[in-house]
Amino acid sequence: MSTTLTRSGAEIVALTKAHTLYEWSAQSKVDPIPVAGAEGCWFWTPEGKRYLDFNSQLMCVNIGHSHPRVVKAIQDQVATLAYANPFMATEPRALLGEKLAAITPGDIDAFFFTNGGAEANENAIKIARMYTGRHKILARYRSYHGATGGAMTLTGDPRRWAAEPGLPGIVHIADAYHGVQRGWDDVGLALANIEEVIQFEGPRHIAAFFIEPVTGTNGILVPPDGYLQGIRELCTKYGILMVADEVMSGFGRTGEWFAVDHWKIVPDLMTIAKGLTSAYVPLGAVGMRRAIADHFKENVFYGGLTYNSHPLACAAALATLAVYEDEDLIARAKRTGVVMKTLMQDLDARHDIVGATRSIGLFGIVELVKNKKTMEPMAPFNGTSEPMVKLGRFFREHGLYTFVRWNGFFTNPPLTISEDELRHGFDIIDRGLKEIA
Repeated sequence: MSTTLTRSGAEIVALTKAHTLYEWSAQSKVDPIPVAGAEGCWFWTPEGKRYLDFNSQLMCVNIGHSHPRVVKAIQDQVATLAYANPFMATEPRALLGEKLAAITPGDIDAFFFTNGGAEANENAIKIARMYTGRHKILARYRSYHGATGGAMTLTGDPRRWAAEPGLPGIVHIADAYHGVQRGWDDVGLALANIEEVIQFEGPRHIAAFFIEPVTGTNGILVPPDGYLQGIRELCTKYGILMVADEVMSGFGRTGEWFAVDHWKIVPDLMTIAKGLTSAYVPLGAVGMRRAIADHFKENVFYGGLTYNSHPLACAAALATLAVYEDEDLIARAKRTGVVMKTLMQDLDARHDIVGATRSIGLFGIVELVKNKKTMEPMAPFNGTSEPMVKLGRFFREHGLYTFVRWNGFFTNPPLTISEDELRHGFDIIDRGLKEIA
């Protein structure tokens, strides 16, 4: 827990607020936690206050903080080759492509590397349009695909509004989930609605359908059986590329390598990031099936990034993937996820303000309501309320870090979390719910 920082937490906060912009925030409202260091499932301030990281930061530090194996891989790569431009071939790039081809579904075996998830989705849009010759893209309203121009237009939630009109050709459709009061559509109805939109938009004009197999920040929406399979069938029927955005749900978060693995789906394109390096170094990628990759043997791929296939990032990813395998973290997430689901169900049984809990692996959310009789959300869509603000303050005061958004809060700890640490987090949650009931 040693640190070489020379500034206090208050000084660090003051300087960052004075000279940098914080995302998705009116700057006068920002109140960041100063972070001095982190290890495992914990991080701490310069003054030594410890927080249990119940959100893996941005649902990305899947292997926990400061894993020595990944730290060493980064140090070794910096000492060997810090950078080579993307027109060159390096051993980390070669080995990472080979490894990803081995763990991704079906015949996905070629990858274009990016700096993160948003850029992966940007390039997936371009690949889909270049490959199909079509221009329209389908996405869902309850979705988030990134904050760059095209990815922001793909995004269905209110973060998109300020960036509109955005990229042309994006069409949004309703999800099968309609909020804590209305619940889920029947699978057949949901798929019929999607097919109707496809017909209205003209199948021969639609290049791709982007989906988060398990929706992330818009509610950890675990699809009912048959839903993803039905989307796969519709995409195949109409020649539309199915694009799985696994940026948040990939790399063990759901208890499988990728969320689509639960339903045995092979998408045509897959976007990945976050858990790929556990965010130790920025890296994302677009994975594609062999037929799509072969298209670019004789056709130019019009895309490029200065940091594409960065050796440091590729080396960090290789080490991270080895940690997942050697420490059996995918299976561990599935086992610990069963415990977490039980703890969430216990909250539901004992608190009248718990309206819904959803989880798969260590990917979870608790939705709060004013009471179970009306099921009115504790905060409005795209808004907050005094009870939710109070709950967020309680978590922070008691050393639990997680996202509180609208009427819900997330339970997305690192895959390395112990059962004792998990129960400690839920004890804080339990006490916080009593405070706002």
